[in-house]
Amino acid sequence: MISYNEFLERLDKVRDRIAAACRRADRALKEVQLLAVSKGHPVEAVAFANEAGLRFVGESRVQEAEAKMDQASFEIRWELVGHLQRNKAKVAAERFDRIQSVDRVRLVEALDRHAGNFGKQLPVFLQVNAGDDPAKFGVSVEEAPVLLEAAMKAENLRIDGLMTIAPFDETNEAARRAFARLRELRDDLEEKFKIGLPGLSMGMSGDLEEAIAEGSTLVRVGSALFGSRE
Repeated sequence: MISYNEFLERLDKVRDRIAAACRRADRALKEVQLLAVSKGHPVEAVAFANEAGLRFVGESRVQEAEAKMDQASFEIRWELVGHLQRNKAKVAAERFDRIQSVDRVRLVEALDRHAGNFGKQLPVFLQVNAGDDPAKFGVSVEEAPVLLEAAMKAENLRIDGLMTIAPFDETNEAARRAFARLRELRDDLEEKFKIGLPGLSMGMSGDLEEAIAEGSTLVRVGSALFGSRE
């Protein structure tokens, strides 16, 4: 695990990258949030984020996140960014403050039911495989309207927007195309369903500049902040 001072240096570099990308895209810096992704790192990484003033962190696995939640002695918001199995929907609905990886109608229904049982309004992102990458989770662009309709019927879910994980290529051209496609899908869905979908969660350590250029409102950064995972 890196030291806190190294984390602060990395955080400054990431913030500089975000600011530069916003300037190039002629966007206000306040339009883009940074989500520190602490998956694969010990609870100390979450403590670093909290100490530096970051108020929410991302985790990929429910069980790993639960252990850190139980160890943390401070208040911070937890977001699930990894694939969620339906048999873990109850725990996820109870313990996470937002779930970014909602990609199936049956998962929508399960989360809605469990959130209702816990008496909470659960914010979610709908995950779309905008790059048609067989290695990535997410509903297809063509099936996204069906998923959105199901989520709109869920009384205990709040739809914050759309999320995608872009395919990898060394030039990031495929990533940028995927990000542009997600933004266009968002615009189409807003017009078709007369609903606001303000959030676009897209971009990670290696492609956050392309994501910001295409309209990302939240970048999910792990290795650039915390180093390689354990």
